[in-house]
Amino acid sequence: MKNTVELKVDGMDCASCAANITTFLERKGLKEVHVNFSTGEVRYTGNGDEIPLADVKDGIKKLGYQVVGEDREPFWTLSRKLVFCAVFTVPLLLAHLLMMSGLHFLGNPWAQFGLCLPVYAVGFWHFGKTSFGALRNGTTHMDVLIFIGSTAAFVYSTIGLLLHEPDYIFFETSATIITLVLLGNWFEKRAVKQTTSAIEDLTKLQVEWARKIMPSGTVVTIEASEVLPGDWLQVNEGDKIPVDGTVLTGAADVDESMLTGESLPVSKTPNDTVLGGSLIAGGNLTIAATATTRETTLSQMIELVKSAQQKKPDIQRLADRISRVFVPVVLAISALTFVFSAFIFGVPLQKSMMNAIAVLVISCPCAMGLATPTAVMVGVGRLAKNGILVKGAKTLEVFSGIKNFVFDKTGTLTTGDFKLKKITYYVENEQVVQSMLLKMERHSSHPIAKSLVKALSENNQNGGSPNAPQLLKIKELKGQGVMAEDAEGNTYRLGSRHFAAPFATGDAPFYFSKNDTLLATVEIEDDVKPETVAVMDYLRSRGKVPVILSGDREAKTASVAKQLHIEKYYAAQLPAQKLEVIDQLMADAPTAMIGDGINDAPALARSTIGVSLSNASQVAVQSAQIILLNGNLDRLPRALAISDATLLTIKQNLFWAFAYNIVAIPIAAAGFLNPTWGALFMAFSDVVVIGNSIRLKTRRV
Repeated sequence: MKNTVELKVDGMDCASCAANITTFLERKGLKEVHVNFSTGEVRYTGNGDEIPLADVKDGIKKLGYQVVGEDREPFWTLSRKLVFCAVFTVPLLLAHLLMMSGLHFLGNPWAQFGLCLPVYAVGFWHFGKTSFGALRNGTTHMDVLIFIGSTAAFVYSTIGLLLHEPDYIFFETSATIITLVLLGNWFEKRAVKQTTSAIEDLTKLQVEWARKIMPSGTVVTIEASEVLPGDWLQVNEGDKIPVDGTVLTGAADVDESMLTGESLPVSKTPNDTVLGGSLIAGGNLTIAATATTRETTLSQMIELVKSAQQKKPDIQRLADRISRVFVPVVLAISALTFVFSAFIFGVPLQKSMMNAIAVLVISCPCAMGLATPTAVMVGVGRLAKNGILVKGAKTLEVFSGIKNFVFDKTGTLTTGDFKLKKITYYVENEQVVQSMLLKMERHSSHPIAKSLVKALSENNQNGGSPNAPQLLKIKELKGQGVMAEDAEGNTYRLGSRHFAAPFATGDAPFYFSKNDTLLATVEIEDDVKPETVAVMDYLRSRGKVPVILSGDREAKTASVAKQLHIEKYYAAQLPAQKLEVIDQLMADAPTAMIGDGINDAPALARSTIGVSLSNASQVAVQSAQIILLNGNLDRLPRALAISDATLLTIKQNLFWAFAYNIVAIPIAAAGFLNPTWGALFMAFSDVVVIGNSIRLKTRRV
């Protein structure tokens, strides 16, 4: 049996650190490893045969990171290291700048050594620990470059000090490299935190306590984690709803803005669904819990946002491949820079060393590693705040390139609030037929069935006909209808003509038959959703092709297609036929399926991207990669726009990361850049990438 282990790890500065831990865990035989440097979460799945948890934690520590909860809070936090180093570095840097202007301050080499030594000790521990851990693990990252560069400057200067060669002394370079990189890490950590603000906002919505109504009527306060499906809960004005549920009694206006993106409070009355984490703006409710705190829509949102980086976009794979060889390549370039400068071009030894160090400290593999995850975290967070859930970062990239948008009709393009138009009976006892229809439709989750149950219940308020046969083995067949038997072995079918009455004629939406005898036909009507026209216009304006794929009859489907100006539509399609249509469309171009019913689940799973409405059946939600939480299509254009903006941000970030390194490394190798300036540029190159990602929060889409 698989079990998922979750750890909180501190000390990861960028995606390279996460990759370092990932490599270690995978080499230990652990599966489904996911490390998120921005949230500090480490997750893996085991089956009981993997290495013990204590060994995992010990291995992570040896790599240079801290397991939160396992280790005490370290005294030497990043902020304290930065302040400590800055106190000793500022006099060194000031003396260097004054010397360049002809003024001599702090000219004693031993005083410079004394100021640099504490800074180097901090840098040796901070960068050396993770560097040695990475090398033992057979990997490299940016800390290796910084460690080698600062160590080379310190050791070279120390040798110059001992040999009384003042021209070889540049302790300020070693100290400045360490301090500036720590400063960059500090800015980076603060900036990365802003990319994960969506997780924090959602986590704050979780409720710790709930008021449970006991069978005796007594109300007791319990922890929300103890709530079970079926429990009755009292929620008063100003309270947050503890878990997802169904309203039993009462009426209230509920603020769901953080969950669905709906800006105005939504009125809730008996039989309406409510979401855990939403706020009662006015009124009081008694609800029946339908989920535990771990199964609520809010919990799913948090989980999806956290795991958004698990499936990397294809665009990131090139950056990942380059990042793996980046540090060894930079080390080689640095070594060649020293050799060519000193022994071929006759550059003084000190200057050659400075050029080689400049190559090391200006290189920045972290920018490539940060380009995608930071943009994804912001983009997915913005989608979540708009009531749109996305499964995996790769979904954003793929969704942006979708050409065909295939819509189920009933409940997706139309309101799904069906009205019973007419029942035509072919037997005399209409009351018996109505009672049987009601019993069978109660076993269906299709939106049409729910509407028929409501209408037929109003007509059968006396409980139905006592003469109706007792129906047994009632079951729903996906995309076809409902089937049942009575005690005498008669078979009853309710659904399309192909399923229920292939022997009959006509073009009614639904047929009800007993064996080979037609008992009744049912006609219903519903309207196109108000926002649907605008959604179709938006898609066409973006060069997308809207398509209707429906199990409904030809006439009704054609009518809706005409209303929405959709040229391509498919009517009277069974689930297997829908799959064939999806395959045909996907052969021409990437295709998204948008649906809400059980019969849509196979098509949602088969299509390039499946989009489900949150009020859809659970199987449809599980089959989709994108979920629109407010149950309407008006979030689809926003989902597409934010996906496009996120992909553009990733491209911009990667362009900057590649361009920076391609330009900066040759400049440093040619001797046109002092290592101090190189450290400064490198320290803030990551911040540029993260800042561009944060801009996505407010970017107009």
